[in-house]
Amino acid sequence: MTELNTAELLVRCLENEGVEYIFGVPGEENLQVLQALKHSSIQFITTRHEQGAAFMADVYGRLTGKAGVCLSTLGPGATNLMTGVADANLDRAPLVAITGQVGTDRMHIESHQYLDLVAMFSPVTKWNTQIVRPSNTPEIVRKAFKLAQTEKPGAVHIDLPENIASMAAKGLPLRPDSREKTFASIHSLQQAAVAISQATNPMILVGNGAIRANASDVLTEFATQLNIPVANTFMGKGVIPYTHALSLWTLGLQQRDFISCALEKADLVIAVGYDLVEFSPKRWNPNGEIPIIHIGLTQAEIDSSYIPRVEVVGDISDSLQEILKRVDRQGLPESYAVSLRQDIRSDYEQYADDTEFPVKPQKLIYDLRQVMGAEDIVISDVGAHKMWIARNYHCMRPNTCLISNGFAAMGIAIPGAIAAKLVHPSRKVVAATGDGGFMMNCQELETALRVGANFVTIIFNDGGYGLIEWKQHNHYGESAFVHFKNPDFVKFAESMGLKGYRIQSTEDFAPTLKEALEQDVPVVIDCPVDYRENLLFSQKTEDLSCLV
Repeated sequence: MTELNTAELLVRCLENEGVEYIFGVPGEENLQVLQALKHSSIQFITTRHEQGAAFMADVYGRLTGKAGVCLSTLGPGATNLMTGVADANLDRAPLVAITGQVGTDRMHIESHQYLDLVAMFSPVTKWNTQIVRPSNTPEIVRKAFKLAQTEKPGAVHIDLPENIASMAAKGLPLRPDSREKTFASIHSLQQAAVAISQATNPMILVGNGAIRANASDVLTEFATQLNIPVANTFMGKGVIPYTHALSLWTLGLQQRDFISCALEKADLVIAVGYDLVEFSPKRWNPNGEIPIIHIGLTQAEIDSSYIPRVEVVGDISDSLQEILKRVDRQGLPESYAVSLRQDIRSDYEQYADDTEFPVKPQKLIYDLRQVMGAEDIVISDVGAHKMWIARNYHCMRPNTCLISNGFAAMGIAIPGAIAAKLVHPSRKVVAATGDGGFMMNCQELETALRVGANFVTIIFNDGGYGLIEWKQHNHYGESAFVHFKNPDFVKFAESMGLKGYRIQSTEDFAPTLKEALEQDVPVVIDCPVDYRENLLFSQKTEDLSCLV
């Protein structure tokens, strides 16, 4: 058998973990890894920026449950990688980041491009290490993937010095171990059942953890049988079909909304797969007075506004099924929150026939929903449009609208759409972004063209950082430093070999989107948007009163 070097053994271990893609940028200090990948079954996707590579690995992990892998060189390559790594870690997406590094023979002195990457990545990963002994590579890779993919999933980091990468290495990849289900205690199941049986106005708050646990169908049945309304976080969209009579759509705006009324009157919140990074409990339970049942694969985080009366820790689907067997809600009135459904629906539908231009964000998102199929995917960037997508874009199935809301990093939409199209090539994919977010990673559209990831990018164009302007007006009544000029986005797209459209009237948007989704190249749609709606919404929510 031909003797391997450490880089080659590393790649063998990655193959053993089932890695399909590595996203990254070639560099001098990762030459050995790149050479090993030339003879590997793993497809290396050359990106135009390391941040884009990390975002692609991030979204790949979120969609598949398998760790996405990204690669950079040392120094500036590694610092560029960090934002996407941090996003994956706080958004609970499994990711393995690999960085090149100077040789161990020059780490003790001032050295060109040297940074202590293990120290640097420590705050934004679940675990990280440096390979200093070639024979330890199989153990390090296996541990990295196990930790990245174990609840709560997140990012890990492996640092590989260039002299270690070229050293002879002995060893074989380690067999991935199976992840057995864990089950909640009978005592906690019974306590939860009693509390639910006695509650008059309960509601279910469901987060991304329920999607990661594949608990969508069971949760929908649980809510249906017990007639308990369900609100989802930004990252929990689609866990119950939005058309379901008990679906109250999305919670998470930092302003009052219809769902605020439901929470104010709730006498029990059943939190299923809910993660505090998605939406702070201090915003919906500021005084810690609402009783909470926590149902998840891990114990509840500590927060003075989130102290559960009962913690049901174990497989989410099994926990819901076992609680359902034990609950008796006969004779109890319908929960107050169900009465809000009509108000929520009416507010959404009022924009169906709106023709004002520039396009109102509510109308743009309404039409987007009408065009996209139940299994098609929208990847949202971060900005004012994200708040409207969170509130107004509703889903039939999980993981069909991806929103970064743990770390909430701008620039994720275009790289994320590339990953989504690689994972689900037969589905239609839309990257929804503001003009600010678009310019942060628009270079990855060349990557999309090169790898055949044909999706549509919709630019919500307002000539500024709309979300910050919204918040400035709410706080100070005026804005500052948020406006800029944009290039001609249609010509920009065409210069890259893509197709570009500019929306000239509100009626044009839906037919243009339909046409764009049928193209055989990536497409950019430049759509002027009327963000005066932001402040109008803030004023409306201030006046919202909850009916008794």
